[in-house]
Amino acid sequence: MRYTKTIHKYLSIFLGMVILSFGLFNIHSRCNVTEGGVLGASLLFDEWFNVSPSITALIMDSTCFIIGIYAMGFSFLRDSIFASISFSLCYRFFENVTGPLIPVIDNLLLAAILGACFVGIGVGLAVRNGCAAGGDDAISLALNKLFKIKVSSTYLFLDTIVLILSLSYIPFNQIFYSLISVWLSGFIIERFHSGSISS
Repeated sequence: MRYTKTIHKYLSIFLGMVILSFGLFNIHSRCNVTEGGVLGASLLFDEWFNVSPSITALIMDSTCFIIGIYAMGFSFLRDSIFASISFSLCYRFFENVTGPLIPVIDNLLLAAILGACFVGIGVGLAVRNGCAAGGDDAISLALNKLFKIKVSSTYLFLDTIVLILSLSYIPFNQIFYSLISVWLSGFIIERFHSGSISS
């Protein structure tokens, strides 16, 4: 029974990373609708320095996981490393093997909503299983456990900082759609974390 639960847990986390990387590659990175936190920062580095998110996300995640270890323990680190590596491998797969699987979405509102659903569900599956899909997830979960700060509040703060920096390559009028995306994805993740949506 214990092994069945463990297998289900890791399959759920991996499925989340497939969903997350699919949405980031096929929607966010191609429609100029960005995310906040480490996900948005990885897209920012891709735009600024042409460094793949499969690399930058892994580096930034590893630096943030230290906070998560302090608050959540080493099992959190083990599961989060699995999630982070899974994301990087899945993103690399979509980037180099399949290529874009859906056409570019011209309607930015639709792109923001669809992208947020992929991010919210993907990250939500990881968070629901007690790990972080990225560094900002680790910080959000740690602050929630240590100081009872709502996960969605930390996301909103970190996302806003990244979105301000994203003005360097995204027109101001498009940031509005990114705000919709980060708010909606944060809302979905909070539902997973609170147990309103089960995995």
